[in-house]
Amino acid sequence: MIDGETLLTAFQHHAAATPGKRFVVFEGRTWTYAESLARSEAFARGLSAWGLHPGERVALYLETSPDFLFCCFGAQLAGAAVVLVNNQYKQTELRHILSDSGARLCVTGGEQVAELARLRAELPALARALTLGPELDAFIADAPNVLNLPKPASSDIAYIAYTSGTTGRSKGALLTHRNTLSNARSVTEAWQWTADDHLLHMLPLFHTHGLMVGIHGTLLRGASCELHRHFSARIALDRLRSGGFSLFFGVPTMYTRFIAEALSCAAMPLPLRLCVSGSAPLSPATFAEFERLFGQRIVERYGMTETIMNLTNPVDGERRPGTVGGPFPGQEARIVDLKTRRPLGPDEIGEIEVRGPHVFAGYLNQPAATAECFDGEGWFRTGDLGQVSPDGYFTITGRARELIISGGYNIYPREVEEAILTCPGVAEAAVFGQPDPEFGERVCAAIVRSDPALTAEAIVEHCRAELAGYKKPKRVFFVEALPRNAMGKVQKHTLADGFAQS
Repeated sequence: MIDGETLLTAFQHHAAATPGKRFVVFEGRTWTYAESLARSEAFARGLSAWGLHPGERVALYLETSPDFLFCCFGAQLAGAAVVLVNNQYKQTELRHILSDSGARLCVTGGEQVAELARLRAELPALARALTLGPELDAFIADAPNVLNLPKPASSDIAYIAYTSGTTGRSKGALLTHRNTLSNARSVTEAWQWTADDHLLHMLPLFHTHGLMVGIHGTLLRGASCELHRHFSARIALDRLRSGGFSLFFGVPTMYTRFIAEALSCAAMPLPLRLCVSGSAPLSPATFAEFERLFGQRIVERYGMTETIMNLTNPVDGERRPGTVGGPFPGQEARIVDLKTRRPLGPDEIGEIEVRGPHVFAGYLNQPAATAECFDGEGWFRTGDLGQVSPDGYFTITGRARELIISGGYNIYPREVEEAILTCPGVAEAAVFGQPDPEFGERVCAAIVRSDPALTAEAIVEHCRAELAGYKKPKRVFFVEALPRNAMGKVQKHTLADGFAQS
């Protein structure tokens, strides 16, 4: 990779080569590549004229819109690192991220404006907040027409993306321009992404799935996408059935809502080239039912904040339900023993490690945490448990910290969850451990029922028939909904804490 070669280079190339081609469609307005780059560059010039220096941080605390993208790429064109902030965050999370990152400027809008205003006095490093609308428009309009912008190096930080925080306080993952470009190349090669593809985009842009997969892939290949503020199964199906799209990326919850929506209308094949699922496990039952109703075999993949994308089922070849396939081009993955760290053979469960140019540079302000997650040869410890089949398909079995050890036996929550989900009357299930004076830990299950008459005894008996006795739940809790973060991952620490005194 040539130093200075970044996704911004691709953006500039497409704006020059195909200036009139659509890049983003949003609420009836089409932005071409040339228009998009012009607004991004104007924002960059405005930042530089205001006094932003290369290497400083610009935070985006915004809902999805084209201006999210133009501010993102504009900040990078000015040499800044972009701090991605979940627009659902409130005081505690927002205070932590803006303080930890040392953001000097924050772009915000809508309901987020008041939330940020409540914290301004506690954020001495934050010199300015810009609000979408007239204020941002004026900032861009007042930018100098000519101003030499820095050219970011591939080793410069492109993003500070905070981990999803399923346990403990989130950490800022430092992703370089090299990381994002190499990952976009790997993803677009594996998924055969071309300039002719048109993506229906309903994922949040503050997350790696929405931004660093959906948008980066579109940008690298000179393709196009239609942005939506929020996901709606009905609107998504209507748009996909129009025949104007080739790609849809979603989380498992989106696919289950597609299935539920199909029950109230006539199911029909979707004229798409590719449907991809990630950010949480996709159940084999959802995979099969979606194929039956819509004629699409979903490509399940695996990624994380620190590495963007790691593993994928193939486009050409078997898309094996319950697995996440093999490494993307130019990347490596392996399974290692949790204690000895030696590589394991096929079908042995251990921790997944990955290596390649997509792996982040480390955690902001946390050298000890950074050192702990790498070995001496560049392998990154994902913290996810899994196994690999003899023919190279990886299966995720859970988080290493979620492993339940009961009476000396290792119990993998996902295995128990999949057994529970086959019990009639169960809509959703999450399995977690709690301290037990006799066995060390006991297996607990939080259940969302589709049949209000379903009992805990029925679930335990069902598991007794499906699993070894030590794996069946010792306690069953019925809940209205499972606690999830913004990308649909179940927050099991919330369940464990909430039921600790039950």
